[in-house]
Amino acid sequence: MKVVLKNLTKKFPTGNRKRREEFVAVDHLNFEIPDGKLVGLLGPSGCGKSTTLNMICGLETPTEGQVFFGENDVTNLAAEHRGVGMVFQNYALYPHLTVLQNILFPLQNLKGDKKLSRQEMLSRAQEAAKLVQISELMDRKPAELSGGQQQRVAIARALVKMPHVLLLDEPLSNLDARLRLQTREEIRRIQRETGITTVFVTHDQEEAMSISDCIVVMKSGVAQQIGRPQDVYDQPRNLFVAKFLGTPPINVFEGEVKGGKLWIGQESVLETPGVAEGPVWVGIRPEGFLLDENGPLTCNLSAVEVMGRDKSVVSTHPASVNATIRSIIDSENQVDTGKKTVRFRLRPRKVFLFHKETEARVY
Repeated sequence: MKVVLKNLTKKFPTGNRKRREEFVAVDHLNFEIPDGKLVGLLGPSGCGKSTTLNMICGLETPTEGQVFFGENDVTNLAAEHRGVGMVFQNYALYPHLTVLQNILFPLQNLKGDKKLSRQEMLSRAQEAAKLVQISELMDRKPAELSGGQQQRVAIARALVKMPHVLLLDEPLSNLDARLRLQTREEIRRIQRETGITTVFVTHDQEEAMSISDCIVVMKSGVAQQIGRPQDVYDQPRNLFVAKFLGTPPINVFEGEVKGGKLWIGQESVLETPGVAEGPVWVGIRPEGFLLDENGPLTCNLSAVEVMGRDKSVVSTHPASVNATIRSIIDSENQVDTGKKTVRFRLRPRKVFLFHKETEARVY
């Protein structure tokens, strides 16, 4: 099922009755989720991603704009009639019911021509449990399950209705790091096997980039950039997107373009033909540094952290916005820790320039 958002806007009253001000949680959001794809809504807390999800689900009514499922306008359709499956951050399982009873619950509330026989409900529940690999847990109560198992029950309960759209609201935030990795792989497997159009909300950029076909990076209710995860990482449209994506985060410097060259401090670090002269923000990905004793960029060496296949060179620079600069280099490279400085040349494709005032990308 294709999902289309057109000029989707949500405003909430601020509580100031005298001024009657409104807080804009989502501001004229436009994008299309292709049928059968997994899209990640990504951004910091308060950016509007969960509000967007709730409007797709029908739990929130848009102030402006429309939501389409396929060719059908569902903007004013009640949540129970939209054919969506919702998985919440806190799982929202019924503690007094068994796993089987939790999964069956949505089917028991079906009425009219949608009502199923007991055997049909059991068959669907077993299929959903098998898909998320919890068939052996059907007689247990939620309190007897691990966090990851509870999450699987919540997903099975959402899938048992055979929804047109699956909505996941920060589903991994209550799990430990290892379980998060395992569960996100499971979510991707389930989505591919079912072919259900899925919207995945998270503030964790690594989660979103690893399993999404497309990501929507949001800030203050506005979509900053929409595209394939690797494309957005490689070609950020503005400084916010560049800073939000990437682990370790991008290194940001104050720089200047003059004489067809990029200057950081007193050093000319790259040729920049055709770029207008003036001050810029310079973003350099951690993998954009190449260790070179004759390199043009000199940093003050702080430490070298060995990470197995890679090394992280930790340094500082007077023009750096970050407290420390992290440069990822191959583990075979040897860094002379006896020296006070370390020098680099830069990979041009990993260096991004941004307008000093607007923070928009300078190409």
